[in-house]
Amino acid sequence: MSLDLFDLTGKVAIITGASRGLGQYLTRALARAGADVVITSRSVESLQEFSKEIEALGRQVLPLALDVRDHQSIQDTIEAAFNAFGKIDILVNNAGCNVRKPAVDVDWEDWNLVVDTNLRGGFFVAQAAARKMIPARYGRVINIGSVTTVAGYAGITPYCASRGGVKQMTMSLADDWGQYGITVNCLAPGWFKTAQTRVLYDNQEWVDYLIDRIPLKRVGQPNDLDGTAIFLASDASAYMTGQTLLVDGGISTGSTKATV
Repeated sequence: MSLDLFDLTGKVAIITGASRGLGQYLTRALARAGADVVITSRSVESLQEFSKEIEALGRQVLPLALDVRDHQSIQDTIEAAFNAFGKIDILVNNAGCNVRKPAVDVDWEDWNLVVDTNLRGGFFVAQAAARKMIPARYGRVINIGSVTTVAGYAGITPYCASRGGVKQMTMSLADDWGQYGITVNCLAPGWFKTAQTRVLYDNQEWVDYLIDRIPLKRVGQPNDLDGTAIFLASDASAYMTGQTLLVDGGISTGSTKATV
């Protein structure tokens, strides 16, 4: 097998939610594999330093403001990306948020914030990107889920609902767009320390308990997602679509025992 299957040279990738955490991990992986990148965040200023890092890898990078809860913002961002590069080959649908509360305390706006960002926003970003991919009859859509895509945890019901929806959305879009040469898959990370989860890692007792539930006995490290992201973005995964790949150290083998 030729490693050229994993080469992303000449490809253009859009990564949403790229100002921190997993979005930056994934961007680095695709850029190192050869892709030029469009990185987005609600604040374009928050992308400036990261843009310089990606440029230092020899890649072209375009930072753009994107609010996935604003339909017009989605259309404008995808159009700007397409106008800059003339194509969109890869979408990493990563933008997301969470609200941690007991279910009885979740209010209407908590639900809307999380589900509108993680699920509705993800759909309409994918839709806008697909409209550019369909004429080219080529595309790779990678929806970012989490271990909550396949397991439910107390205290984050809207998040679990949205991530479970991402799995179902992925399968539906795969069936819808496969005829155009577009694959749609879900990359579902386990426990990684990010800005969104940092507060949990301040509790060493919780960390010890978590690690005990993970078969590989450690939380995820930034580079642990690289191989899977490149695989899903490349021609190596050309005949795989509608799938959810868990990169979680194995916690999903018994994740119903874990708590947050």
